[in-house]
Order: sequence, then structure tokens, then C-alpha cells
Amino acid sequence: MKYSRSLAAAGLFHLAVGLPRPQMVYEDNKGEVGGVEAPIPLYTGAPVGDLRGSTNLQGGIASRPPADGGDSAVVPDPELVNGQDADSDLGLYLDFNSAHYPNGPQPIRGGTGGTDPGPRTYEYEKLNPDVYAPPATDDGTVPQAMWPLGLSHNLFGSGKQSGWARQQNQDVLPVADAMAGVDMRLEPNAYRELHWHTAGEWGLILKGSVRVAALDEDGATFVDDVTAGDVWFFPQGVPHSLQALHEGAEFLLIFDSGSFSETGTFLATEMLMRTPKSIWAKDLQTDVSSFDNIPDKEKYIFNGTPAPANISEQNITSSAGALWGSNGYTYHWSQQEFHNTTGGSVKILDPLTFPIADMFSAALVVLEPGALREIHWHTTSDEWSYFLQGSARITVYAAPASSQTFDFTAGDVGYIEKSNGHYIENTGTEDVIFLEVLQAKKFSDISAAQWLALTPRQVVKDTLNLSDEVLDAIPKEKTLIKPGNPNMTAIAGES
Repeated sequence: MKYSRSLAAAGLFHLAVGLPRPQMVYEDNKGEVGGVEAPIPLYTGAPVGDLRGSTNLQGGIASRPPADGGDSAVVPDPELVNGQDADSDLGLYLDFNSAHYPNGPQPIRGGTGGTDPGPRTYEYEKLNPDVYAPPATDDGTVPQAMWPLGLSHNLFGSGKQSGWARQQNQDVLPVADAMAGVDMRLEPNAYRELHWHTAGEWGLILKGSVRVAALDEDGATFVDDVTAGDVWFFPQGVPHSLQALHEGAEFLLIFDSGSFSETGTFLATEMLMRTPKSIWAKDLQTDVSSFDNIPDKEKYIFNGTPAPANISEQNITSSAGALWGSNGYTYHWSQQEFHNTTGGSVKILDPLTFPIADMFSAALVVLEPGALREIHWHTTSDEWSYFLQGSARITVYAAPASSQTFDFTAGDVGYIEKSNGHYIENTGTEDVIFLEVLQAKKFSDISAAQWLALTPRQVVKDTLNLSDEVLDAIPKEKTLIKPGNPNMTAIAGES
């Protein structure tokens, strides 16, 4: 018996009054589900009926429901996309965006799996086809390795439209114990107030420009302007400020602690408020009345006076002077040319050229459609990744016999533990751009292809049953990127 048909008898029409109507339109399951026949008629009036049913509905007492004729779980005319009926060991990327509601997508691959009658939200499945219909090579348990920052709670700045920040840490991605990330937006001329952290802060400008200012333990100062593609690093405890210039800014921050939280930052406003005014008066050699108008709450992100165009006006120094060069806190990575190779481009920034960030090494990678960041692993560090543009997938192999494939789009964070084998494949029709960050003194990895090419031939043949023809074709030099066919299912016709 359907819920709506029994509402009158049960006296529960009034419950429908509080049911919200959808505030957005998206593809999800419609109609009967869970014994409820939607849409439920509206009811107005005084509450009637009982909340609980009769004990006569207990099993063995109530009449048996019919075996058919109820809410069927049969999915009529399920739709499969290109490559979905291919051998599931091929692990082809499945473009579920080509599926048509309500017949697809379906969690089927190579004849395994089955149809999905719901409940479901189709947009999730289209974004995560390798999770919804995983390759047969996925096996065992691998910690969740993906977090979309679009699902992180946004913390707004103070004042009118000053900016916001959202974060990823172990609260949302438990495996990420060595690094955490923050995506921060500053409106034109807005500040991230004077502050410092217990963790080191490595920042990449995504859009716009920022003026940074900092002070080291010796009283030496640093002021610089950085723009999209540039990087800064502030060691733990170094006080600094960030101000967006006239076009505003958005930037990515990576911290060397997985438990880092924006809410645990040391703030100049809070320090002022949490210390007796008499102490501040003595410390700053002024009258206590000087503190009559101090803020009564933290400013965090707030609107400010435009920075002077002439940066030298803000370059205040003591006898310790100004920081620059290898002691400076910024690197103009945007001015570094890419290393170009067949299938994409790479550029690396690590302590060899940016020594102040002594344990941060990063690669900015561009993959053409169909291309692959080759199978590799890192020996001394976990990998924190961020996708700036496009779509990709990563299969993570964990010892001894587990793997799982994850899908990524712009704004997603990936995290891969050290020694775990993995690749990054462009699954879209446009370039994919992503950042790899390591806690290491040099950016490095082990290339699986190079390992096979440089291991004694007979050892590889006896272990993996690969032919001489295959092994002869493997380059002995590390390639980083492998080109590929943008048609992700073309190989299905060859198998």
C-alpha cells in the first residue's frame, strides 16, 4: 500500500505541509520509492492521526504484501555509454555525461554490476564515473583520496563583500595527515589580517595580485607584490599580512600539517584584545587611552585602504634591513617557462631554487586531452594535489593488493600517501592543469616505466611475462608525461 493512498486513513496528511519544495532543479529519481508515492498531496488543518502504526502490522500478523505489482525495482531500457560493455579490466574512462536521464548512467562495466533504480542524484555519478562503475582492477580498500573544496564550509570575512575562505584538512579528508589546504578570496584592496601560524604556509596565486609583508626573528622585513602563478612561503611563526591589489585575488594555501585549521590562526586583533591594556601601554610606550578604539572582535578578512602603487612607501626597515633573494619569502613562478614535452608541460619549484621553503616541493602540470602523468610514486613524502582546470582520474595502488580509482574536476583536492603507486590521466576534452605538492627538499619520484627499462631484462621477463618487444620500446629516461588518444574508449575496438 502506497504512503499517499493511506494518508487519509492514517490521518497523516498534515505531515505533508512541512515538506519543502525543491529550491533547485537537477536530475534525480522521481516517483515511488521507499513505500512513498510522490508527490504527496498538501494538507492544511489541525493535526490528526497517530504517529505510530498498529502492532497488527508486525511480521507474521499482518497480511503478506503482493510479490509484484508494487514499487518495481526493474529499470526499463537501461542505457550504456561507449566502452561500458568492454572488458572491465581495460578500465576505460566512461563519459557518463553522454547518458540520458532517466535510463542512464548505470553502474555496469563489462557485464558486471547492475542497474540502479534509485534513490540517486545523477550529477554525482556523472562527476565520479570510476567510483560509480569502477574498473575491475579496483580491489580491496584504499583510503578516500579526494575532497572537493566546493563541499567545504565557506567562512566569510567581516564587512561588506570582503572575501571568504574554505579549507580541507583531516576533518574532511582523514588520510591527509601531513598537509592541509585553504582556498581564499580577497576582494579588491581587502586584507587577510596580520597573523601567524604554527604551520608553514606555501601559497600559490590563482587569480589577481597580492601584496605580502612579513618580519623575521631578526627584525628584517619583506614586502613584495605577487601575481597569478607566483608563490610565497612563510615559515611557522613568521608574522605576515596579505592585501589584494586593485583587481582582487584568489589564492591557494598549503600548510605542512594535516590538522591545520584556519580557525586556529594567531591574529593581531585577538592578541591585542586578549592582553591587558596596561601591558600594551607599557610595551608600546604610550598612554592607555591609545587603546580606547581597538577592535572588539577579530577582523580576519576585511576591506582596506588601497595599497600605494609605489611599494617602496611600505618598505619599512630596522638596522636588520630588508630580506631579498634566497632569504625572501616569494618566488615569481609565473615568469618561469614550462618544460614542454609530447602530451603536456611541467615546471618544478623546490628548495633548489626557492630555499626559504625548505620542505616544500611542487610541480605544476598541464596534460593535453588523453595524456597521462606517468605511473609513479614518491619515496619520502605524501602528495597533496589540487586541480585548477579540467577533469582527470587517479588510480591509487596500495600494498599489497588494493587499488581504487578516483575522479577529479577543478577545485578538487587529491591526497596520495608516500610509496603508493598512481597516475593522473586527462579524461576531458580540454587541458587539465593540476598542482602536485610534496614535503621534500627536492621534487622527485620513481617512474614505473623507467624502473622496468633499467632493471635486468630477464628479471622483468620472468616476473611480469612481458615481451622483448614491449621492453625495447620503454624509454630509459624519465618522461613524466605520456601522450594518449583523446578518444578514451578507442581501445575498446582494438581489444
